[in-house]
Parts: sequence; C-alpha cells; structure tokens
Amino acid sequence: MYVYLLRSLSRPDQRYVGLTNDLKKRLADHNAGRSPHTSKYAPWELVVAVHFADKRKAEQFELYLKQGSGHAFANRHFW
Repeated sequence: MYVYLLRSLSRPDQRYVGLTNDLKKRLADHNAGRSPHTSKYAPWELVVAVHFADKRKAEQFELYLKQGSGHAFANRHFW
C-alpha cells in the first residue's frame, strides 16, 4: 500500500495526498481526470510515495498527513 503526495503542474499551490495499491495506475487516473477531487488541477506530478507493508499503518499515515501536525510534517519534509 502506498501513501503518495502529488503537486499540480498547472497550479503548484494545489496538493493532494492519497492512498493506493497501484501507484502508476492511480497517477494516470489523476492525470486523465478520472478523480473528481483532482481533475481540475491536472496534470499532476508525484512528489513522494511511501510504501507500507501494513495497510492499517498506511491508512493511519495518510490520515496523519491530512491533519494539522501532519501538514507541518509534510511541509518540512516533502514540499
């Protein structure tokens, strides 16, 4: 399971954090407009992807990155 962070190439201030088993397919879906949350800011570039063997830990990390202290962590280390 991957937790991934994307940045919009058309609007670099737009960012997205997601979770997937198939990173290549998911990025292609985002760039093809098949995700309602990201379609208007395509194309996207992959900034970082973190692989987890444990699905539960991946879900927890994704949730963390979408909350206050997780935003600060991502800003310091990924963006």
